[in-house]
Amino acid sequence: MIGWIILGALVLIIFFLIGVYNSLVRLKVQCDNAWADIDVQLKRRYDLIPNLVETVKGYAGHEKGTLEAVINARNRAMTATSPGGHRKFHLAAEFAVGDRR
Repeated sequence: MIGWIILGALVLIIFFLIGVYNSLVRLKVQCDNAWADIDVQLKRRYDLIPNLVETVKGYAGHEKGTLEAVINARNRAMTATSPGGHRKFHLAAEFAVGDRR
């Protein structure tokens, strides 16, 4: 009778150890998958950087053109001699910055 109890206890301990081992393997696989997901997200982010740089370059070019148009309109308005000339160049400056009322 004692032999059956010891054998049963050993079988339970073996099943317990197998369960613990399987749980640890499952957790390791989940951890590896999580790190792989992080790597994928970082790769996507790094792949988007050149697109962002090109977008900023395009916007900077637009801003440069707008700034030059405003400066030119301001300079012409400063050199205008008549009130009508001031109004004309004021409207040109508003148009250059996009203030269209």
